[in-house]
Amino acid sequence: MKQFNFHEAKNVKDAVKAASKKSTFLSGGQTLIPSMKLRLSSFDDVINVKNIKDLQGIKVSSNSVTIGAATTHAEVAASKDIKKAIPSLSHLAGMIGDAQVRNKGTLGGSIANNDPSACYPSACIALDATIHTSDRKIEASKFFKGMFETALKKDELVTAVEFKIPESSSYVKIPNPASRYAMVGVYVAKHKKDVICAVTGAQAVVYRCKEIEKELGNNFSSDSLNNLNLDYSEMNSDIHASAEYRASLVLSAAQKAVANCK
Repeated sequence: MKQFNFHEAKNVKDAVKAASKKSTFLSGGQTLIPSMKLRLSSFDDVINVKNIKDLQGIKVSSNSVTIGAATTHAEVAASKDIKKAIPSLSHLAGMIGDAQVRNKGTLGGSIANNDPSACYPSACIALDATIHTSDRKIEASKFFKGMFETALKKDELVTAVEFKIPESSSYVKIPNPASRYAMVGVYVAKHKKDVICAVTGAQAVVYRCKEIEKELGNNFSSDSLNNLNLDYSEMNSDIHASAEYRASLVLSAAQKAVANCK
């Protein structure tokens, strides 16, 4: 592993101050450490932010749930407040990776990495989230730019994610049996004014499926999707599933999600 300077940040201001053009923030390290060991990435400065208290914790209001960026997947999954406010979000967190990943990996790290098969980006889109950073607030719809690409600047740190509480929602994941990443994951959320269907794992980046949203907007039931044929021209095709097969998985997962909405 290449040598680097290690910084222990006491607060967000310290973390941002230590950032450079060749730096990275470390929290759970479930993606960062393996990539550095395999020499897929290298940095001059690694800034540890996992012990910053302002990046931890869960707050629930009448219309939103705000989760600190350094909050682990396990903490989200176990939170009684989240289970009550947005049970689908707790369910999603409980299906991420294995026990080690859930107890070390963090919400902020997941969305900043923006793996095309990660679960949390679909929650951010479906729950119309706002990403809080050290510099600004970013709508989830403008945050995820492409494969492993976000709207974050080099010295910008995710501090929290604010999820809107929907009328009902559900997340259905069809995982790769080895990695537990989503071959397809569909998050359906029924809000007061609209229905959002966010899909992960099927394309290069998380996206809203407008075809499904249109049908559910007219009739919010799994039956409304029975005769729908999804366009799979931009869907991923690999050794795990063809593009056409992924389209069928998206549709069946969406139907299950609608049926499970609560």
